[in-house]
Amino acid sequence: MEESITNMADFDIKVAPNQVSPLSLAYIGDAVYELYIRSYIMHSVNMPVAKLHKAATHYVSARAQAAIFHSIMDKLTEEETEVYKRGRNAHSYTSAKNADIIDYRTATGLEALIGYTYIKKDTKRLEELISMCIEAAGKNDKQ
Repeated sequence: MEESITNMADFDIKVAPNQVSPLSLAYIGDAVYELYIRSYIMHSVNMPVAKLHKAATHYVSARAQAAIFHSIMDKLTEEETEVYKRGRNAHSYTSAKNADIIDYRTATGLEALIGYTYIKKDTKRLEELISMCIEAAGKNDKQ
């Protein structure tokens, strides 16, 4: 059965988040995280698109995400830590372009956690996690 574009734009992923592969969680988590970060940056400053993109890398690069994760890891629940570990330990066929493998895998784990929380439809916790990430990026920048 072919879905219409309006049904595809529903954003309702009808699968239990614990049944989704960790790399699929990271795939959707990467998109969700980037959308939140881009929205945050757009609301924070008014600048040309090239500068917006550069500002976003402060939050979305593998190196930045790894540092962010280390800053927030003690605020995660046991369930969230397990999801992160599933994502971090998943065997990916892609490699990091501008980061070492440890940062890349840590970032993948964080993205899996964001994807899991999104699919779980826990908007409140998702926004808490994103807020913690933004705050951590600001603190990491000052160090």
